[in-house]
Amino acid sequence: MAINVKPLADRVIVEPAAAELKTAGGIIIPDTAKEKPQKGKVLAVGTGKIDEPMTVTIGDEVLYGKYSGTEVSIEGQDLLIMRESDLYAII
Repeated sequence: MAINVKPLADRVIVEPAAAELKTAGGIIIPDTAKEKPQKGKVLAVGTGKIDEPMTVTIGDEVLYGKYSGTEVSIEGQDLLIMRESDLYAII
């Protein structure tokens, strides 16, 4: 999905992965017990800082902290905007 928003400096916009609906054992998880996903897909990337170029690119699958980023609604979709330093890994 392409969006018409360009993050500034070292920020990225991430689309969180869907929350798990079942456990590995097949137990259905109710909405109140679902955990926030900690991985997602990068939708937009800023230009980086002068002395620190960006290492992630659009389309990368990334891992991030449970409480990382700020939730925003862009074009009717709930997304996260965060600094690249809040990302833990590219998977």
